[in-house]
Amino acid sequence: MKGSAGSGKSVDTAQFYILRLMQDKGRNLMVMRKTEASNLTSTFAELVSAIARMGVEEYWSITRTPLLLRCVNGNSIIFRGMNDDRAKEKLKSITFESGSLTDIWLEEATEFSRDEVDILDDRLRGQLPEGLFYQIRMTFNPVSIHHWIKRDFFDHPDENVLLHESTYLDNRFVDKAYLERMERRRQYNPEGYRIYGLGEWGESEGLILKNWEVGDFSQDIGDYDSVYMGQDFGFNHADALLLAGFKDGDIYILRELYEKNRHTTELIELAKRKAFPTRPIMYCDSAEPDRIKMWAEAGFRAIPVKKEPGSIGAQIDFLRARKIFIDKSCRNTISEISSWSWQTNELTGELEDEPKSINDDAMAETAGKLQDLVSKKTILHMVEPLTKVSAEDEEMRISEEKQSADCAAKSDATM
Repeated sequence: MKGSAGSGKSVDTAQFYILRLMQDKGRNLMVMRKTEASNLTSTFAELVSAIARMGVEEYWSITRTPLLLRCVNGNSIIFRGMNDDRAKEKLKSITFESGSLTDIWLEEATEFSRDEVDILDDRLRGQLPEGLFYQIRMTFNPVSIHHWIKRDFFDHPDENVLLHESTYLDNRFVDKAYLERMERRRQYNPEGYRIYGLGEWGESEGLILKNWEVGDFSQDIGDYDSVYMGQDFGFNHADALLLAGFKDGDIYILRELYEKNRHTTELIELAKRKAFPTRPIMYCDSAEPDRIKMWAEAGFRAIPVKKEPGSIGAQIDFLRARKIFIDKSCRNTISEISSWSWQTNELTGELEDEPKSINDDAMAETAGKLQDLVSKKTILHMVEPLTKVSAEDEEMRISEEKQSADCAAKSDATM
């Protein structure tokens, strides 16, 4: 359900689920926000309000610690989040006193990645009694025209997916004061009004990067002035490996490996299977020397790069100064860059000079490794290569020649 602010989509959804669970015995609902604690003042409050509004309090028991709604017929509503490893672990052990998990409501669905929604979709499995079926409902404002929800569902319609669109103008319960505030927003913030007033896909306020586009780009590393790989190690959060090229000062994200809960040996095998080249240097976090060694022993030119504190501003400035082209196959990078935004001060509502840390594994990889790469090779990248040998290869050649010279000198000294 895509809609503007004030369209009534959340109110409608809350009432819908209260009625559904009262009528269909055996159904159970899991309500999701990216951060579990956010449910208390949003989805939980909305559902409790729906119960009171419909006058059905006698059929429901309400628990606030933990958040739980239980109908007299045995059906239940539970509340969860996915913002950290502990929260995701709780999703693996969901059971109900009666029936199965049949329904999931994703409020502010644009906060979730495609992989996270796939994890939730996998929870809906098993044979159900006759008359019951599984369903996920998403409610959201269309914050970014590049979001995966638009790409996967709106750009590629599916007969199993119902698309619903609404605006505050469709809501007959909207009061006069709200209409006046939206009219004022239309005048002083047209882009925000497009999203939160008209419910159209756009770009929300506070996005960090807008200088990028998606397309089909050459996977031949010889077509670029220089090529490198960068890896942000992870296990419970994603391990992100990117193949990037530079051409005429612009950045090309060509390939990605984005995996959770994978050991290094599995990642290496996946990288080989996806034809990641072994020739370019792979920049890795120096805090993981054992992993770097495993990649090097597997034939990749993995080397450590130390993460410098307080450098995120310089990294973002570096990315903003260039055009970024992302191959359409890099769906996780696209998802992250389209929602990567500045933190908002909770008291003033103003943007702060610190990025949000949700869903930024690939962006941390891109910002950090690209900026590190060029800051150390400014001169090399200012000079047009005379051959298709990358700047990284040239640096490695010089390093190897130096090591050979040092070894020769030591050998002469012992003779």
